[in-house]
Amino acid sequence: MTAPIRIAMWSGPRNISTAMMRSFGARADCAVSDEPFYGAFLKHSGEPHPMAEETIADMDCDWHSVLAAQSGPVPGSTAVWYQKHMPHHMIGGVDIRDMPDHTHAFLIRAPERVVASYRAKNELRRPEMLGFAQLREYFDIEADRSGTAPVVVDSDAILRDPPKVLAGLCAALGIAWDQAMLTWQKGPLPEDGVWGAHWYDKVNASTGFGPAPGPLPELEGEYRKVADACREDYEYLASHALNAG
Repeated sequence: MTAPIRIAMWSGPRNISTAMMRSFGARADCAVSDEPFYGAFLKHSGEPHPMAEETIADMDCDWHSVLAAQSGPVPGSTAVWYQKHMPHHMIGGVDIRDMPDHTHAFLIRAPERVVASYRAKNELRRPEMLGFAQLREYFDIEADRSGTAPVVVDSDAILRDPPKVLAGLCAALGIAWDQAMLTWQKGPLPEDGVWGAHWYDKVNASTGFGPAPGPLPELEGEYRKVADACREDYEYLASHALNAG
């Protein structure tokens, strides 16, 4: 029997990460998990995120038991398990090095777009809240461990040509391309985290990926500084992205 493929997709917030979870969840052969370490992060960091209390109450907040679950039996015994993760949440005693049986991938987005989207949903106090430096660190850790650069995909590229870029992503992950990944059921889904009531309004109103991106948004003041602080790490990761150059 072929071993299941566990995909750990690492990204920052406001990065079409939930749309990507919807896309993989539309596959008949795929189970999905929505930020399983988020409750542990909120409990141990004290970050005042929207719906933090509800999230902590709803989730397993023990780092090691969450890790064990994500490395354990695949839900529904599916061939593929897509796990949506954020490296800046990993502040406990576990990290990417504790997931050697996962296929790791990285989803990125231009920092200007992330800042513009995030500030509409939560107070943005510092660049670390967006996770770019942590994404770069995890990319390097996995590249060193495996001896090859893990796959990186840029949100803008996906939105410009979903079939082409997703097919390339599937090939890089070692799974077959499935046309079902282009559309999904409208509304909240059972696998969504409880925090989706605050964060997922746009994806809940969608049945597929959004339009191709326009020009980068204009930012001013502290928002501009945050985006600028993230750009070097973004460009480093972008240089490894599918179709880069």
